[in-house]
Amino acid sequence: MGNIVYREESYQLLGVLFEVHNQLGGGFLEVVYSDAIEYELKLRDILFEREKKYQVNYKDTILPHHFFADFVCFDKIILEVKSTTHTHDVHVAQCINYLKISGMKLAILVNFEADKLIHQRLVL
Repeated sequence: MGNIVYREESYQLLGVLFEVHNQLGGGFLEVVYSDAIEYELKLRDILFEREKKYQVNYKDTILPHHFFADFVCFDKIILEVKSTTHTHDVHVAQCINYLKISGMKLAILVNFEADKLIHQRLVL
């Protein structure tokens, strides 16, 4: 097995995500899952920042559009939360944008589908 980026931290986050899904199931809006994730992160003393704002620097200016990552955990993992029937390429692209702009190595894209939790690790 290869070297997994931030293995221990990833396992802790997955524990949070599965706990939230086990408690709430599917069918809620993204904000409900985000609120529950925030609760669990606090409960487990996991360092996080919610709705972290990122600016895009281009040459000698900051572009007017900003990105907001749902969570940054442990100061090194972006956690992007979705609640949709399926994740799409646009969701993956969103995470890759966050990784590029933040300089971080790992994003976890999670989707609280109706009957299951889907998660994907994206590494730059």
